[in-house]
Amino acid sequence: QVHLLESGGDSVQPGGSLRLSCAASGMNFRLAAMGWYRQAPGKQRELVGSISTNHSTNFADSVKGRFTISRDNINRMVFLQMNSLKPEDTAVYFCNTAWRGRQFWGPGTQVTVSS
Repeated sequence: QVHLLESGGDSVQPGGSLRLSCAASGMNFRLAAMGWYRQAPGKQRELVGSISTNHSTNFADSVKGRFTISRDNINRMVFLQMNSLKPEDTAVYFCNTAWRGRQFWGPGTQVTVSS
């Protein structure tokens, strides 16, 4: 069974930075593309960005130039580096993967950006 567990969420001031981590298990990690999503109160879950098995990344327009994604295949981790955070980045952030035809999600980690 695939398990994903996010960590690193916190409360920060606008302009601050956070690094979220996602630990994965139960799959051949190096063969899985990984994604980061977020869900703000009252809004639908949206894709933040993703990283492929060859480490290529793509991002939502709202975070381009501010967020980066990386992966550590040895330790089966994926990271979301968030810089220049804005209040509108406040959300629960989820790690996601698709493995053998199924979608898997972590429980999420809360990021709050407020002065």
